[in-house]
Amino acid sequence: MPNRAYASLWVRNFDETNMLSHFEHFLATVPLASGPIGFTELVIRAVDSTESPLEEFDLRSQAITPADIVELAREHVASDVCFEVGALWDLWIRDMESASWKKKAERVHISCFGPEYDQGIFAESGHFMAHLGFEHLFTGHAGLLSTETSQVARPEHPDEARFLMWMSQPQNLREYQEKTRENIQKLMGWMRSAEEALPVEKIRLWSEGEENFEARLDEILAVR
Repeated sequence: MPNRAYASLWVRNFDETNMLSHFEHFLATVPLASGPIGFTELVIRAVDSTESPLEEFDLRSQAITPADIVELAREHVASDVCFEVGALWDLWIRDMESASWKKKAERVHISCFGPEYDQGIFAESGHFMAHLGFEHLFTGHAGLLSTETSQVARPEHPDEARFLMWMSQPQNLREYQEKTRENIQKLMGWMRSAEEALPVEKIRLWSEGEENFEARLDEILAVR
């Protein structure tokens, strides 16, 4: 399975009394997709992720605002509750069949952890955690966007070999760098908006495959 990327945010003086207010402000910073559907679902859980949801809402049938989501969640607010929101945001995706770039609405999954939810999982994962999607949307495939060419991985599948052959053309690699950089810039812009909207204590960008995901993003942004 492809590795995934995440953003974790911690907020100063976060507690049960202000968590929904902070969550509303955080949701307002999400760079939603340009189509009619932005937020797609709300799931409310208590205690931990092994428990069945307290309530689930399908939000795709109407335009929903962060304030609307908070109102749906309000009756369940507690220190051991987690609010999970699905949303769509636009990212550049390379279509393997047509070898063309398309800006597509990709899923992002956002969690708000109460201080006592899942034995205080916020300490490790943040008060807010966003599942950003596949890691390669921000780092590229096979080490191609690394400044060290020795890091490029050997192909293990014919599709990978064709992809690397395509990227051996300088203009194709340049476009790959540009589109990946735009995805990173969208992520970074989101994090800046969150810092402006909330009393953020710390932000951590991380992934399942990169030892230092943030350093890789900075490295790609620096290449011209």
